[in-house]
Amino acid sequence: MFRPLSLFVGLRYLRAKQRNHFISFISSATILGVMLGVAVLIVVLSVINGFDREFQQRVLGMVSHANIWSRSGIEDWPAAVKSLEQIPGVEGAAPFVRLQGMLMQQGGSTGVILMGVDPAYEARVSILPKYLEGTSLSVLSAGSFNILIGKPVAERLGLSVGDSVTLILPSPSSSSAGVSPLFQRFNVAGIFSTGSEVDQLLAYVSLGDAQPLAQLGERAQGIRLRVADLFHASTIAENAVASLRGPYWAVDWTLTHGNLYASITMVKGVMALLLIIVIVVAAFNIVSSLVMVVNDKRSDIAILRTLGAGPRTIMAIFVVQGTFVGLLGALTGTALGVGISLTISDAFRWLEGVLHQDLMQQYFVNYLPSELRVEYVLAVVLTAFCISMLATLYPAWQASKVQPAEALRYD
Repeated sequence: MFRPLSLFVGLRYLRAKQRNHFISFISSATILGVMLGVAVLIVVLSVINGFDREFQQRVLGMVSHANIWSRSGIEDWPAAVKSLEQIPGVEGAAPFVRLQGMLMQQGGSTGVILMGVDPAYEARVSILPKYLEGTSLSVLSAGSFNILIGKPVAERLGLSVGDSVTLILPSPSSSSAGVSPLFQRFNVAGIFSTGSEVDQLLAYVSLGDAQPLAQLGERAQGIRLRVADLFHASTIAENAVASLRGPYWAVDWTLTHGNLYASITMVKGVMALLLIIVIVVAAFNIVSSLVMVVNDKRSDIAILRTLGAGPRTIMAIFVVQGTFVGLLGALTGTALGVGISLTISDAFRWLEGVLHQDLMQQYFVNYLPSELRVEYVLAVVLTAFCISMLATLYPAWQASKVQPAEALRYD
């Protein structure tokens, strides 16, 4: 005889046509519910993981992991950069001058954060060189008055490479007539597009061209740091300030963009919890369907008991049946969820093209990212399997309590 008996009978019940069509419908609905719950959970987690990845790689790749500031400016910034790069956890350092101003061209204007950078150092802390279209950071030489702008800014002002644009800055000094603006013409030497919100916020010029505008002489306003571990940026930045031994202070990304990352993390947790509840609700169908199967198979249970099957064997039969229903739903849901996760970015771009709308304009990236992680998929499948197995215990226990004499009395 096939061993173990519980597995053989449980699989036979699973394959056999149900005499009660309502029970068959409940079983099918159970598989469908678990499948959809697992698939949606995998897709949602993949999308949230995609946002997490884009935030860390694109947004924090353009803005600073940490900034070291000095109110009066850093005089010997090359020596400071060299010293900071020796600190454990610091992957790169670069000087900067940061100004807030407005770009104006042909009656249009837009506010920007102007970053004065040194091309020789900037690539150590920024992903900007990867996203420049047809040019490089070397165009930002001192005295060239070249500027690099984001694609959204170029489209808003109707600019292309080779055009001129006027930068308007508030004057650092004031007169009796009030604060007078500063005007400076720049040549658009390149356009970058990272696909994130920083494209419409940042513009880059040479450090040597920005220093006179900020009246810093040869000094840098601060030093940007790129760290190896984002989640230890605060500690690394404090160590950096301590090593310089001067009137410096540090601002890391958790203070400037920490709320955004916390929101992503919170949404991931909340959505995972809600969708696990969906799987739990679907698993309740396993309970109801098995209860009806137990009532439908009372005579079969009684016969098995008279042939020597013990309560544990009877219980195992229905655990096998219910678990396989949940496992089938989990596996089909995994296949569906993985397939959608791998194609959802392209499908979303196609939908935007059909609708001629930018559906992601309110987010910090301009497309729907997705990152499928194997450990999350395995966790979802294991969770669905465990929930399905636990849902079989009560009806299986009820089946093991069936008394043969009572079940066969009226048969």
